[in-house]
Amino acid sequence: MKRLYPNQPIVGVGAIIICNGQILLEKRKNEPGRGKWSIPGGLVDLGESIEQTVKREVKEETGLEVERPKLVDIVDNILKDENGKIKYHFVIVDYFVKLVGGVLKASSDAQELKWARLDEAEKYDLTKTFRAFFRRNKQRLKEFDSCL
Repeated sequence: MKRLYPNQPIVGVGAIIICNGQILLEKRKNEPGRGKWSIPGGLVDLGESIEQTVKREVKEETGLEVERPKLVDIVDNILKDENGKIKYHFVIVDYFVKLVGGVLKASSDAQELKWARLDEAEKYDLTKTFRAFFRRNKQRLKEFDSCL
């Protein structure tokens, strides 16, 4: 399935990892949102559950192992080109996850990883969709703790 100018929406996931009041942010290596900060995540593979996708994507992008995904929010990411044609259309299912191991290291689609205090996360150059998600869920995120 093509990402650019797709024929239908594409399903993806995002992983909320919060430890000691800090959220793990990822600087995106690819479009859409290249160079902006968001959370680890990616696209669902055919035959893969979205819970499996969350675990796989976190491992691929951050080196961390997570479990027990808990649904937090669903985000639409629809970007149009200058002619009004749909350039990207993602439906992103965001999950809070618990850390179970691994060593933090940016790889795959992650240009850089950074722990940011929840009260400072909005100071980063966030993707439009993650900024909206963060504002909508800010208070709720303070209740989460992914630490071992």
